[in-house]
Amino acid sequence: MSDPIQIPINGVLDLHTFHPGDLPDLLDDYLGACIEHHIFTVRIIHGKGTGTLKKRVHSLLKRHRRVKSFSDAPPDAGGWGATVVELIGP
Repeated sequence: MSDPIQIPINGVLDLHTFHPGDLPDLLDDYLGACIEHHIFTVRIIHGKGTGTLKKRVHSLLKRHRRVKSFSDAPPDAGGWGATVVELIGP
């Protein structure tokens, strides 16, 4: 068993190194950690590819209790290859 991966809590989550099956717990844990660090705008980088990962991320965000809204990132922040999430504060 490998050690857990340490992810910096800085409001940017790059999913390129994670297995899709890890997404539900990963997103929940990361968004919760951002809120604890008073970070309420998060950019999730899922890449462009076929759009499957983006659809999965959006599906999870739609059901997340702490997500106020989300949309494609602006062009200079990844465009449709990233999603910007606004979180509900404490």
